[in-house]
Amino acid sequence: MSYSTNTMSAIKIKRVYEKATKDEYRVLVDRLWPRGLTKEQAAIDLWLKEIAPSSELRKWFGHDPKKFLEFRTRYVEELAQNPAVAILSNLLTKHKNVVLLYAAKSGDINHAIVLKGFMESRR
Repeated sequence: MSYSTNTMSAIKIKRVYEKATKDEYRVLVDRLWPRGLTKEQAAIDLWLKEIAPSSELRKWFGHDPKKFLEFRTRYVEELAQNPAVAILSNLLTKHKNVVLLYAAKSGDINHAIVLKGFMESRR
């Protein structure tokens, strides 16, 4: 089944510390609350911690660039079995601009990138 890109929401990723814009639905996808940030500052619409990597996987990975490819594989395996994916899929049908928020320092090596790719591959 193919979808028109006009009817699907855009999935973006941002660090949770970046300022919110008024046209985005912000979903925090980290298991832990970001350090030094109040709920008001985060301006999140939903904290979907259940979709984050398991604590065991997160600790194993430790944001080590050398482990990222293996992390990606393991996280995708977790996502394939994760009921929270249905919640995110539903949000993508309801909101035009969904932003997946993460707290990791690296914009290139984090789980939100993997999650975005996983969700886009399911369309």
